[in-house]
Amino acid sequence: MTETLPGAPLMPQQRTTPLDPPPDLADRGPLSRITFADGTVGWLVTTHKLTRAVLADPRFSSRGELRKSPIRDNITNEPTKPGMFIAQDAPEHTRYRRLLTGQFTVRRMNHLIPRVQEITNDHAESMRRHGSPADLVPEFALPIPSLVICELLGVPYADRERFQQDSSRLLSLTASQQEVRAAVESIENYMLDLIRMKRAQPDDALMSGLIAEETLTDEEMSNIGLLLLIAGHETTANMLALGTYTLLTNPDQLTLLRNDPSLVENAVEELLRYLTIVHFGTARTALEDVELDGQLIKAGEPLAISLPAANRDPMRFVDPDKLALNGTPSGHVAFGHGIHQCLGQQLARIEMRIGFTTLLREFPRLRLAIAPEEVPMRDDMTIYGVHSLPVAW
Repeated sequence: MTETLPGAPLMPQQRTTPLDPPPDLADRGPLSRITFADGTVGWLVTTHKLTRAVLADPRFSSRGELRKSPIRDNITNEPTKPGMFIAQDAPEHTRYRRLLTGQFTVRRMNHLIPRVQEITNDHAESMRRHGSPADLVPEFALPIPSLVICELLGVPYADRERFQQDSSRLLSLTASQQEVRAAVESIENYMLDLIRMKRAQPDDALMSGLIAEETLTDEEMSNIGLLLLIAGHETTANMLALGTYTLLTNPDQLTLLRNDPSLVENAVEELLRYLTIVHFGTARTALEDVELDGQLIKAGEPLAISLPAANRDPMRFVDPDKLALNGTPSGHVAFGHGIHQCLGQQLARIEMRIGFTTLLREFPRLRLAIAPEEVPMRDDMTIYGVHSLPVAW
């Protein structure tokens, strides 16, 4: 049984500046008590060292039916569905991960570079034809990763509006349980229809490859497709948009990257560290009593791991609250850590490197079209970013 003792503070959520985590996070110790959204008292992890330790420890579970959120009261805690590997532990997780790892190797992702560049060039040209000013989110940041993941999975791009709307509801902090469940069912049904279509007309995309394996049920493939489809466009789209906002509001760093495009690889890693768009982190549940940092975590107690706090840990990063595109951001946990580390991280890196390089090259006078404080931030979503980004050139 989990504790429901009164008095533990809530998860810090209030930002004072758009690009920095809630300042209250820095005031917490490495491991402190917090109250989760359902009233359960659990733990908050804020340091880089403890974050990696928890995420690599099989005694802390990812299982969906055990999950408690520190900020969302619309979590259903239903039994994890087959194929929903992000909410499973070994050995179930291992089976699915092994099937998918071969689809996301560095070599295979590198083969996609020419196509990602072509897609990015097309959208830069489309934005230019639209004319200045334009909203970077629908014109550039969102369609590029959406088209890439659609081609990778074999999803018709014409259907993007449907799954983008569903994923937006699924990731909303204000959606009800019923709305979240409806969004999940909508994407699942869409993926089941896609699987039936691929069985009749196979292609060389990932979903057809999974069908050819003949080891997965349609339900498993549907849920795998759901996870890949949402993760494949939501995260990178928000990094492209928020990263651009960050560069445009840090002119010294923008100039640095403009003057030396070879910095882009390091710049992407620094932006990932500095922004950490999974801004409320991730959750785990103790499967047994575990001693951590001198504290006893009891079996059944939930933990919230703050990835933004870990990526701003002064014990791990020099001057962590400063954006330095030529710094040393290696070792960040923006993609998580352990067996659940982001499967598509190499593709995301490729899309961001090409996206930022192309954007700055094609629009040398790119600037915000409104005041920085007028840009609507995604405080109401589990993935941080901007809802829109009006730019001019």
